Amino acid sequence: MILLAMLVSCAQSEKKDNPFFSDYNTPFGVPPFDLVENEHFIPAFEEGIKQHEAEVEAIVSNPNTPDFENTIAALDYSGDLLSRVGSVFYNYNSSNTSDEIQAIAQEIAPIMSSHRDNINLNADLFKRIQAVNAKKDELNLNEEQKMLLKETYEGFVRNGAALPAEKQERFREINQELSVLTLTFGQNVLADVNNFKLWINDEADLAGLPQSVVDAAAEAAEAADEQEGKWLFTLQNPSVMPFLTYADNRDMREKMNRAYIMRGRNKNDNNNQENINRLTELRLERAKLLGFNNFAEFALQNRMAGNVETVETFLKQLWDAALPIASDEAKELQKMIDSEGKKFDLAFWDWRYYAEKVRKEKYDLDEAEISQYFEINNVRDGIFMVVNKLWGLQFNHRPEVPVYNPNATAWEVSEADGSHIGILYMDMHPRASKRGGAWMSSYRKQQIDENGEYVHPVITIVCNFTAPSGNQPALLTFDEMTTFFHEFGHAIHGLLSDVKYPGLSGTSVPRDFVELPSQVLENWAKHPDVLKMFAKHYETGETIPDELIERIQASANFNQGFSTVEFLASALLDMDYHTKNEYVPFEVQEFEQKVQNRYSMMDEIYFRHGSTHFQHIFSGGYSAGYYSYIWAGVLDADAFEAFVETGDLFHQETARKFRDELLSRGGTREAMEMYKAFRGKEPGIEPLLKQRGLVR
Repeated sequence: MILLAMLVSCAQSEKKDNPFFSDYNTPFGVPPFDLVENEHFIPAFEEGIKQHEAEVEAIVSNPNTPDFENTIAALDYSGDLLSRVGSVFYNYNSSNTSDEIQAIAQEIAPIMSSHRDNINLNADLFKRIQAVNAKKDELNLNEEQKMLLKETYEGFVRNGAALPAEKQERFREINQELSVLTLTFGQNVLADVNNFKLWINDEADLAGLPQSVVDAAAEAAEAADEQEGKWLFTLQNPSVMPFLTYADNRDMREKMNRAYIMRGRNKNDNNNQENINRLTELRLERAKLLGFNNFAEFALQNRMAGNVETVETFLKQLWDAALPIASDEAKELQKMIDSEGKKFDLAFWDWRYYAEKVRKEKYDLDEAEISQYFEINNVRDGIFMVVNKLWGLQFNHRPEVPVYNPNATAWEVSEADGSHIGILYMDMHPRASKRGGAWMSSYRKQQIDENGEYVHPVITIVCNFTAPSGNQPALLTFDEMTTFFHEFGHAIHGLLSDVKYPGLSGTSVPRDFVELPSQVLENWAKHPDVLKMFAKHYETGETIPDELIERIQASANFNQGFSTVEFLASALLDMDYHTKNEYVPFEVQEFEQKVQNRYSMMDEIYFRHGSTHFQHIFSGGYSAGYYSYIWAGVLDADAFEAFVETGDLFHQETARKFRDELLSRGGTREAMEMYKAFRGKEPGIEPLLKQRGLVR
């Protein structure tokens, strides 16, 4: 008895010290990051699973006839503790990781996979869901309830609930292995990024690079654990991309670019080739268990595109428009090489370098000049201004709100009348503990809880933008500036959600629709009238000159053939991996070459994301869905036209409709129905082709 009492006391003490087991006593109820230790995660996951299991069992054992409230809504609201710890942990694993966090992720992945399967394959629970679905027309459900019922029922079917018991067992095994493989894939990419270091000692090898890039490389060298040179370049985007764009040393450009495309493909423990084989094999087997011919058929069933043929036709239409333009661009770059008296053919490690030279020659424009007007705080304030003009939103820095990393900042978001909307975290610059790219996520989704209380969202955007160096502040490239607007669009989608059920909140929409709110905001970023509102020279405060804007506008479609082909190549690669009806072992490089040959791809352009570092499809949620970005491009080009047609970029009635019919609705309606409610019609592809200069 004494031992038992000691064990109970110890368990109670552990719970008392674990911040996940108490209500958050923080401003706005954000996670108490200052109290969270790595040792808290596994006990919190275990307790969260235990509580979730008990909640599901209460639903299953409810003696009352299954109905929407006691089954569908109850299930959607279940798992609160698990959601709380998961939201912190998975965000940490992406933006604040460590060896210990990655080890915990490997340990927890199969446990969470098993837990999800225990719910999705619970026969008694599925019977209750089936019973509610069978009488859906008699229940007098509102639109949101109908959608939650549909999503719940179809979600269970798509997760194996209707399979016979013997197939469910194999289904579980596949899910377990997939959960670890996807995690390992991303960890391998991050490891290769952090392992590569290009050291430079000879100042001559820095020729062509802007001083700000050189200064940043010097600071990186000083900060490195082992200093092997005066300047250090890495595979982080703010380092590798300027190097490929400006460095005169062709051999070093090649070395850098090859290292960039070889992430996850090197002869080390981080090689992802076997992982890709196994991921594609298991995804195909899983899809076939569910009655589909291939994984893409399964993935596209509940997306806007609907089927493989629609996606492939759409991509081929764009490919046929873009490839000739890219070919002409390549000829133009080769002329520049020849004019310099060089005796080599254009290669993929030359493209960005010579494209920048041609752009400067044709438009008297270079990125270093432009970036002087995009100091990061000015860009941020410009975004605040745009969304304030559109929807009246206000942003106030809240230094008293706990942050998960010293480089992150917290902002309170409010309506025009000052009423609270939510909290937004922003984390802007690269570090070794952060994966590459830019993304939006949440620590808490908007909902109205079971007690009728409105729960305000806590959203985060994480980027890898150029950092300050020396006495120079962070000056963003034009692409980084538009990416900032892009991710902020995702954040607005999460913040302005106004639904009841968490399962339909915010960005819980089809993958090929989710990019609309983000990409549409980019249109304001590039508009001359908007640029003049926020683009100020970081030293003089001078507003960006009209003639510079005119040069930017004139060059807007420059290199669009390259940009579009580079993207489409990866989208086609994604579809080829996931439209195979039979698995045959393959070598990744040969697989890529077959895709290049099938579509007559140019040797001078490589995939935007090569297979072994293609995290969108092998460790993210975009498998058989990378096309979504350009699919949403059709939507965003058409949606922005709605504002242009009024003659007012901030037309209040149009902005209100966009908020009411799209941003606030989450996933409570079919995506196309939401779009038509805003626009009055389905979108056409013409605005996108025009926007990208793909119409001659």
